[in-house]
Amino acid sequence: MKIISRKPTSPGEILNEEFLVPLGLTQKQLADHIGCDIKVINRIINGRTSVTAEMALKLAATFKTTPDFWLNAQKAMDIYIATRRLSKLPTALISRKAG
Repeated sequence: MKIISRKPTSPGEILNEEFLVPLGLTQKQLADHIGCDIKVINRIINGRTSVTAEMALKLAATFKTTPDFWLNAQKAMDIYIATRRLSKLPTALISRKAG
């Protein structure tokens, strides 16, 4: 199992730095466009909430990306955070055969 050593770029940072800032959009404008509360967008950008499948669909449609783009960024963050929280992982129950 490969452990991620560098903190991945969060979906919120991607949203803000790669989409909102270059397009000159505010969090409020995005929230209004996709039909959610500005607090949801703010929490995503500030890393206080995760991108859900529903939000990934909305962001993908809005910015002509894919839902997987957003969910993969979220998954990378989730795994990174989980590896730092767990002090020890269990050993394997089965051995893997080379094939």
